[in-house]
Amino acid sequence: MSNDSTKFTGLPASEAEREESERATRAEVLDFWDTRFGVPPETFADHTFWERGKGKLWCYRGEPPSPVDIEALGTTFLRTRQEHWKPTLEAAQRFGERAEKNVIHLSEAEAETFVAGHDQELDWDGDWGYLVVTHHLAGRREPVGVGLYVYGELRSQVPKGRRRELET
Repeated sequence: MSNDSTKFTGLPASEAEREESERATRAEVLDFWDTRFGVPPETFADHTFWERGKGKLWCYRGEPPSPVDIEALGTTFLRTRQEHWKPTLEAAQRFGERAEKNVIHLSEAEAETFVAGHDQELDWDGDWGYLVVTHHLAGRREPVGVGLYVYGELRSQVPKGRRRELET
C-alpha cells in the first residue's frame, strides 16, 4: 500500500509482504533495535508499528485497524527513509532502558548540557551514530534522549521545544 500523509498504515511484517521498496518492515524495525541497541525483539511483542508520510514511524501497544485516519497514534518512534535511521526522543525514553549497546552515560553536568540542546566534546570508544543517552536519576540509569556521536562530539538531538536549561 502506498503512503498517504493523512493516514496511518501498518508496516508490513516482512519483505515478502512489502509493496513499496523504500518502506520499512516490522522485521527490519525489530532487527534495527536489536542490532543497534541490543533491545530484544520480544520487547515489542505487544506493539504494532505504523507509518504516516514517508518514513515517520509510530509505535502503538495493540492493534487498531489499518489504515487509520487520525492525527496521532501511540508514540513517535523512528525516522526511516534516510541514510541512517533515527530513533525519536520518545522511543529512547520509553525503550532505552532495555538498550545494551550504543548507550552513552552522562555525568550530571554533561546531562544538563545535553538536555539544554548543546553539543559537547566527549570521549566515546563505541560506534559512531545515534546513541541512547542516559543519566542517573533517583539511583537508576534512565534514558534521557538520543544523541548523535561523530568526530568526538555528542550532538544533542533533543527537539527545540523539549530542551531545558537546568540549574544545579
